[in-house]
Amino acid sequence: MLTRVLFAVTLMSMLRFDASATTGTQHNTTPGVCSNAAALEISSISQRAEQGDPQAEYQLGSFYRTGTNVRLDYQQALMWYRRAAEQNYPDAEFALGFMYEQGDGVKRDYREARECYTAAAHQGHATAENNLGSLYEHGEGVRKNIRRAEDWYRKAAQHGEVVAQCNLASLYFRGKGIPPDYVQAATWFRAAAERGYPPAQENLASMYYTGTGVKQDFAEAAKWVRSAAAAGYARAELDLGFLYEQGKGVPLNHIAAYMWYKTAAAGGERRAAAQLKILSSVMTEAQIQQATAAAAELKISAPLSSAARDSSSVGNSWLPPR
Repeated sequence: MLTRVLFAVTLMSMLRFDASATTGTQHNTTPGVCSNAAALEISSISQRAEQGDPQAEYQLGSFYRTGTNVRLDYQQALMWYRRAAEQNYPDAEFALGFMYEQGDGVKRDYREARECYTAAAHQGHATAENNLGSLYEHGEGVRKNIRRAEDWYRKAAQHGEVVAQCNLASLYFRGKGIPPDYVQAATWFRAAAERGYPPAQENLASMYYTGTGVKQDFAEAAKWVRSAAAAGYARAELDLGFLYEQGKGVPLNHIAAYMWYKTAAAGGERRAAAQLKILSSVMTEAQIQQATAAAAELKISAPLSSAARDSSSVGNSWLPPR
């Protein structure tokens, strides 16, 4: 299922998974109000932007796009991004494409997004390569073409974009439009998992759990699903709870299982409610209270999101139907 990943960080830090990421800025709690130091920074960047510096034009556009130390203003953001894009500045070309894809300040236009992404992708912009691959995979703004999607995902993956690594692995896993290749799927899921990308960690764990493309190994499945759960990935929290409930790859522990199911439920995983009901029938009230308190103490933040289009889901966890 395609998830459109929205901005949770500034555009200057949105390449969270790219080696080419630029330095991010902190958001002000009061849009349009900034410190003297921030005001001086804005003034300096504005002067450089007015003089035609594409990096400054991009930075200024990013401030307006996110409301960082200025009032949020999509029209100003679009204007400055366009100026930088006209000078073939790849970050600005990508940012402009993302605004067209999301419909921020403009009518949503996948064709325009594709053109902007293509311009950035031809300069090696990894997230643009990924997003362009996603457009081809889903036939948005362009004729659907899985081979072209594979090509762009691979370029982005080789440039270190973890979302693209996961997307490429998903193509091989599902065999959608190309022959399935579970070994390649495991290879690319692992590449993204080792760099800390929770969906890839969860998907790699699923392959170990089922023995798909790798030798079945419940302990290895537990290792990767725990990493994803610790990052706040609800599906992984659900599956980690299931491992504790079954004693697969981890010691059987109903309290730990209940804790992770409770955390998954709080994260929006609806299937966790049924698991909690089942467990509560075999646990004492004291155990339930202990597990509930432990879940409340877990300090798990929601996973950061980026501007990379995520097509990475390959299943609905390994819980059997009840």
